[in-house]
Amino acid sequence: MAQDKILVELTDEELIKVFQQTNDLAPYEILVKRYKDPLMNFVYRFVGDRDACTDIVQDTMIKFYLNKDSYREFAKFSTWIYTIAGNLAKNELKRRRRRNIFSLDNSDDERTPQIEDKSFVAPDRATDSEIKNEMIQRALLKVKPVYREVVILRDVQEFSYEEIAEITRLSIGTVKSRINRGRNQLQKLLKNIYRE
Repeated sequence: MAQDKILVELTDEELIKVFQQTNDLAPYEILVKRYKDPLMNFVYRFVGDRDACTDIVQDTMIKFYLNKDSYREFAKFSTWIYTIAGNLAKNELKRRRRRNIFSLDNSDDERTPQIEDKSFVAPDRATDSEIKNEMIQRALLKVKPVYREVVILRDVQEFSYEEIAEITRLSIGTVKSRINRGRNQLQKLLKNIYRE
C-alpha cells in the first residue's frame, strides 16, 4: 500500500522505467488510469464513434503493455502513447473507408444503405453546452483527418508544437501549417452550422 502511494507520485517516465525493470503491474495500472480518459477524448474526437473509441483505447493499452520495452527515455511517455493511439485511430478510419466503399459498391446487396441521422438532439435531454459540443464534434469529423489529428492534439489535448511533431513524426513547420489549415476548415464548417 505504501509502495503504491510512492508510485503515484512518480512521473510517467519514472513509472514506465519501473514497469520495464520489474514487470510489476502497479506502475502499468497507474499509467492506464492517468491516460485512459485523455486518450478516450482524443480518439473519440478523431473517429467520432464511442464503441470504436473504446476498442482503440483498449488496443492502445494492450500495445503499451506488450511493447513496453520499445519505449525509450529520450521521448516523453505521453508522446509515445499518443503515437500508438493516433496510429490505431488512423487505421480504423482507413478500415472504415474501405468498408464503406465496399458496402456502397456491392451490387449483390439489394438493400439501400441506411445512413443514421445523428444531427437530431432531443431538447429535453440536451443542454446548450451539449448541443454546442455535438456541433463542434460533427464539424470536427468533417475536417480532413490529417488536419483533424493535429488540431485535436493542440486545441483539445493541449500538446506543444514540439510534442505534436514527435507524435506525428512531422516537422514543426508542417505541424503549424496543418493546425492552421485545420482550424480554418473547422471555422468555415462551424459558421455553416451556426447559420442553419
